[in-house]
Formats: sequence, C-alpha cells, structure tokens
Amino acid sequence: MSNDHDTHRTQDQATQAAERMLPLVPLGIGIALASFAATVAAGNAPSLQLPWVPSLGVQLSFQLDGLSLLFGLLICGIGALVLVYAPAYFGDHPDRHRLYAWLILFMGAMLGVVLADNLITLFVFWELTSVSSYMLIGFKHESQKSREAALQALLVTGIGGLALLAGILLLGHAGGSYELSELITKRQALQNHPWLIPTIVLILLGAFTKSAQFPFHFWLPNAMAAPTPVSAFLHSATMVKAGVYLVARLSPIFSGVPIWDDSSVVDGSLTALTGGLLALQQTDLKRILAFSTVSALGMLMLLLGLGTPTAVQAAMVFLIGHACYKGALFLVAGTIDHCAATRDVRKLSGLARMMPLAAVAAALAGLSQAGIPPAGGFLAKELIYESALKLTTWVVPVLVLVFFANTSFVAVTALVAVRPFFGQPSQASASAHRAHWRLTMPPLLLGIAGLAIGLWPQTAGLFLVAPAVAAAGHAGDDVYLKLWHGFNLPLLLSIATLATGYVAFARWPKLRAQQLRLRWLYHWGPETGYATALQGLRSTATWQTKMLQNGSLPVYLSVVLLAFTALVGWELVDHIDIPQSGPWLEVRPYEVCIPLLIIAAAAMAVSTDSRLAAVCALGVIGFSVAMLFVMFGAPDLAMTQLAIETLTVILFVFVIYRLPRFTIFSNRIARLRDAALAVAAGGVMTAVVLAATFAHTPSRVTPFFIEHSLESAKGRNMVNVILVDFRALDTLGEIVVLAIAALGILALLRLRIDASDSEESGERRQAEQYERSPRASRSLP
Repeated sequence: MSNDHDTHRTQDQATQAAERMLPLVPLGIGIALASFAATVAAGNAPSLQLPWVPSLGVQLSFQLDGLSLLFGLLICGIGALVLVYAPAYFGDHPDRHRLYAWLILFMGAMLGVVLADNLITLFVFWELTSVSSYMLIGFKHESQKSREAALQALLVTGIGGLALLAGILLLGHAGGSYELSELITKRQALQNHPWLIPTIVLILLGAFTKSAQFPFHFWLPNAMAAPTPVSAFLHSATMVKAGVYLVARLSPIFSGVPIWDDSSVVDGSLTALTGGLLALQQTDLKRILAFSTVSALGMLMLLLGLGTPTAVQAAMVFLIGHACYKGALFLVAGTIDHCAATRDVRKLSGLARMMPLAAVAAALAGLSQAGIPPAGGFLAKELIYESALKLTTWVVPVLVLVFFANTSFVAVTALVAVRPFFGQPSQASASAHRAHWRLTMPPLLLGIAGLAIGLWPQTAGLFLVAPAVAAAGHAGDDVYLKLWHGFNLPLLLSIATLATGYVAFARWPKLRAQQLRLRWLYHWGPETGYATALQGLRSTATWQTKMLQNGSLPVYLSVVLLAFTALVGWELVDHIDIPQSGPWLEVRPYEVCIPLLIIAAAAMAVSTDSRLAAVCALGVIGFSVAMLFVMFGAPDLAMTQLAIETLTVILFVFVIYRLPRFTIFSNRIARLRDAALAVAAGGVMTAVVLAATFAHTPSRVTPFFIEHSLESAKGRNMVNVILVDFRALDTLGEIVVLAIAALGILALLRLRIDASDSEESGERRQAEQYERSPRASRSLP
C-alpha cells in the first residue's frame, strides 16, 4: 500500500510539474514574436516558404507583418494566461489533460491562420480551428447541451468554411496565385475580374459565420456550454476574431468595392444592435458576456467596412482593448462560478470581501469595457466616435448605432463587473470560498494590460496599432494615439454614453422584463431556422436510409446496377466512337463459340433448380475464361484461372449437400425485371470494355514494367513481378486481410462447435441425472 501511495504521489507531482510548464509554450512563442516588433514597425515583414504541393501552386508560406504580429501576441498572451488559470479551475478533473492538448492544438491553428501567406494554408488552419473548437466546446461530452452546442458551432462554421474554400479557389484562379502578398499587388486586376462578386460573397460568408455575424450569431452564446477557460480563449480573443482578421487581411484587395464595404457595414450594424439588445436580457454572466462579444464583433466588422484610416485605426485599438477586458471578465466569471457555485447575476453581490483581487481585476476590465479613462477602452471609444463623425454619408445612422452599442457595453460592465462584487453579500456570496491565486492573477494581468494601453498609448500605437493599420491597407505613419484630445464632440458623446449606460443598468430589471415580452419573436429567428433545417436534414436522411439501406441485398444490387447502367450508358451514347475498321472486326468462329458458351452457362446457373448443375455451370464459365486467356496469349493467367476454378468446383461439390436447397423468393415479373437489369448492366459493361479497346490510349506504366521487370526485379513473368515486387505491399495487405478473415471464420466455427459440444454435454448430464433419479427407477418395467 505504501508503494502504491508513493507511486500515485510521484505521478501527481509529475502532472503538476507538466501543468506548470504548459504556459511556457505560448509564452515562449509570444516572446519570439515580440522580438520582431521593431522590425515589423520599421515596415519589414519576415517570411518563410516551404514547398508543399508545388504542382498546384500551394506552399506553406508564412509572413509576419503588423496584422499577424498583433493577433499573434494576443493569441499567445491570452493563451498563456488561460493555461495558468486552467489547473486551478479544473482541479483533478480526469479529462483535463485532453483539454490542454486541444487548447495547444487550437492555439497552433490560430497562429497558422494569422501567419499564413498562402490562402490554401490559411484555409487548412482555418478548418483546424473549427475541429479543435468542436472538441473543446464538447468537452463535457456527457452533457447533451454541450454536445449540441459543439455540433452547432461545427456545422455553422463548417458551412462557412466550405463557402470560404470556394471563394479562395476563385480568388486564386482569378489572380493566378494563392499567395496573399502577391494578390495584394494585383488589386486593380482582381477588382475588374468578372468573378469579383461571387468571390466576395463567398469569402464574406466564411468570415461572417466564423465571427458570429448576424444571422449566424446564435452559435456563439450557445458555445458558452464550454468550460470557462475555453470560453475566455476561443470566444473572446481568438477564434471569433478569425473572421475579423480575414476581412482586415483582404481589405487591401477588396476595400472600395461597394458590395464588400456595404455588406460589412450593414451586417456589422445588425450584429452590434442584436448583440447589445440580447445581452441585456440575460442573467447568466457568461451569456451576458457572450452576447456583448457578438455586439463587439459587429462593431469591428462595421469599422472595417467603413474603411477610412480613422475607422481602421479605431478597429485595431478596439480589438486590443476588447481582447484584454473580455478575456479578463470571462475568467472572472469562471472564478465566481468556481467559488460561489452560480453565475446568476440576480443572486450575486458583495463578493469583493471574499475575492478582493477578482474584484480589482473586474474593475480594471470594466473601466476598459465602459470606456472610462485612463483605460485603453476609452481610446477606442473616442476613435470610434471620431470615425463616425468624419463620414460623408450615413453619419447619423452610424453614430446612433455606435452610441447604442457603447451604451450596452456600459450597462454590461455594471452587470458583470460591479453588481456581483459590491453591495450587501447575498446568500450565494456569503457561502463562497476564497479564490486560488491562479484564478485571480490571470484576469488581473489582463486588466492591467488594458490599463497600460491607455497610460502608454504612443508605445502601443508605434509597435502594435500602426503596423496593423499599414497591413490593412492604410498609412501607418498617420497613427498617433493619445489619451486626452481636449473637450470635443467625441468626449461629450463618451460622457453621454456613460450616463445612458448607467440609466440602462439602473432600470435593467424593467428593461429586461419589457424585452422578454417579445420572446415570441425568437421563434422566427435564425436559431429556429437552424433547428428546422437540421431536423429537415435528419428527416431526409431517415427517409433516404429507409429507401436505400433497407437491409435487402437485391435492392442494394439493383440500385447500384441501375445507377451504373443509367449514368455510364448515357455517357457512352454521347461519346463512344465506333471505328469502321480494325482488328476487332476480324473475329474467328472459335472466338465466338467460347463467349456463347459462357452466356449459355451463365443462363443455366441462374435458371436451374439443381444445385449440382449450377455448380457445374459456374465451372464451365471459369474454364471458358481460362480458354480465352490461352487464345489471347496469357498462359500464366490461364493456369491460375484453371487451378482456382478446379479448387472452387471441388469445394462446392463437397459442401453442396450442407447448403439449403434452391427456392423461389420472387414472382415472375420481378425475375423478368431483374433479368432485364442484369442484361442491361452487362451490355453497358461490354460497351465500356469495347470503348476502352477503341481508345488505343498508350499506357504510361507498361514501358516501365517491361524495362525493369528483368533488370531490377530479376523476373521474366511481368505479372508475377508486379504482384510480388512492384506492388508487394499491396499483395501483402491482401494476404493479411485474407488471413484475418480466415482467423475470424475459424473463431466463429470454434464457437459454434463449442456451443454444440456444450449443448450435447448438457443434454447428456440431464439424461444421466434423470436415470439416477428414483422417479426414473419407478418408471422402469
């Protein structure tokens, strides 16, 4: 027992050491990326190219410019803090190591997305993020809610991924390259290409689904079924920003095209409005933050769609601020859930006494989300208002929209960062326990990072914002960030935003009750459409399965033969070209007799009532095929065919009396139908063989085999050399399959024999017991 205890303790210590080392992976990558900050700020973009599929123009090419550097630092920085946070959150959960592995994989996939300079490479990593996020969202696989949320996220983003792939292929074909750095130089040619509109539509569909834009926004809040560290990493700072990244990355190519700009503005506006409204209806901390994330993503898409230098600058500053404060608030929500066992804001208050560091972290993050100086969120809000005021058209609608979105951010801040920590302790708060330092330090560091952006805006502007703006297609030299812009209209709008947001928070119960009266509208929303479409797909699959997979082998065979006959026969009618002369017309009488014999034997095999006659007819078919091999110069194949056919006939004769007798399962009409289908399929197959014969396409491998069979493989029989040398692994695989099948059959036979022996032994024992019983003795004469 002592040895077992020591072993378990050693294993626990090793596990804890590994968990402590995990954050060093993203931290090291982040430090390596940060070392290029000065190089990138100077206008250089280090790159790396590795050949992948050169024949298709696909290579693993990566480039580190301002946009890649900004996203890469956010991914690595927040990823490291999440990995510091996770061990305390999961404790001794048996599956936590699997989650860490998927988190690292997801982090690598996101880095691949933002660093890729090749569109195909970008797409591969893009889909890898979808797959890994599916596993992370469905981490609690025993929960139906988690499984459904993971499937929903995978299906929505997967459909968008297919659209993105089509758009990428169109873009690469139109530009003659899949390299992003090369396509940017062909901006004018691509904007004049006839495929421009479908390319933009397909790419935006992929970006909108990934970044939860309306009407695809519903998957993001439902993904909150994932553990909180996953939510903080995937759905606040990384995966949902991938669509925003793609739009920013391709803006140098498509910016200025009306459908690109207008679609981003309109859909971003709808998303910001929808997310802000729905956030104020929620009571769960994570769902409040999720819907506010939807609103923030809509704001980012709106700013990129506006496309002005100030708007793009505002988008980059807001991107940094949002990643810091939203990651911090998600981690704080997880800490509250871990310590107080609830995330319902109606049941939380006064937690600051028990969790002071978490309260400080929430307060710092809240300053940035609400846009209160000196936090970095204040810079973003000022720039957002400034970009809206500089518009020449649609100034009022855009200004009203961003004012509403910012107001909702203030109200959400009060709900998640103020209400749970201040006031009289509630019952849930009174029973809460203190938080481990791992649960408070990561959100605190993120909150401090958001504050640092506001305190040192010039540094952030020089090394992060300006290079990112330049990579998005605007002059980075014009970027100059400062905390104080004087008393101006954006400042007045910021003050009005804070006041309106406070009023919304104070009247939150009434506002929420009024919105809940309109919940019937959700039955006509996009999530209901998703559920209806999914149910329709399942119903169609069920109907199709009943039709095509009904357990009847004749039906399966009929469907396959009918499809083959119809499709291949149609192509043959359109394309077959029968030559009027050639050796195929010089048919000798004995060459006709053998095929006629095969046809007659086949007819006898399927029509006779005698089992022995059917076996003999099958033998005639096999021996006739061997004669054909002899006539056309393949004696080795003929010998093989004769040996196999003889063995087959003998085995059939030996076991014929153990087989059931023939019986009729179908009526006359069904047999005639099947016969017609069989004749048609055979005729089409014959036509395919003749068409291949007519084609006279020279083989590219035959000369190779002729040249190397004797020289390299030391064999004169080319067929044997192919089987045992050039394709030796294929032959070995076939032998292994046959051996496994033989072992399986042997096991089944032994089970049957053992079962029979057991049954006979049981009957024998019952008979012996009966003979020994007094009752049996009395019954004897």
